[in-house]
Amino acid sequence: MAVITGVLEAALYADDLEAARGFYTGVLDLPEIAAQDGRHVFFRCGQGVLLVFHPAASRQRPGPEALPVPPHGADGPGHVCLRVAAADLDAMATRLDCAGIAIESDFRWPHGPRSIYVRDPAGNSVEFAAAELWGLDA
Repeated sequence: MAVITGVLEAALYADDLEAARGFYTGVLDLPEIAAQDGRHVFFRCGQGVLLVFHPAASRQRPGPEALPVPPHGADGPGHVCLRVAAADLDAMATRLDCAGIAIESDFRWPHGPRSIYVRDPAGNSVEFAAAELWGLDA
């Protein structure tokens, strides 16, 4: 039987890819690994990849010479939770504050783990939390 071992990639959508690039590389320090003007920008995120697509461009059917990736997209803000060690959440809050990023919510769940929520320039909800949030190994 095939076993799923994790999330390899997650996708968000943004009309302004340059603003997304500034947030994810400039504020969060995620390395950019691929980009196509007007269509997408991709970032390394630990052992996974965060994909940010322009929603209108990602809904287009691929041309005959392109890879056969089916069209996709979303309307409205999405959500992603980025894994941060519990001991580093204070430093993340400071980084966000120093970059002028408003923290929308910073709290502890009833079972103890902490989550910090902000919005990226496209309005997507970006959460920072430790693996313990879901009972995973640190």
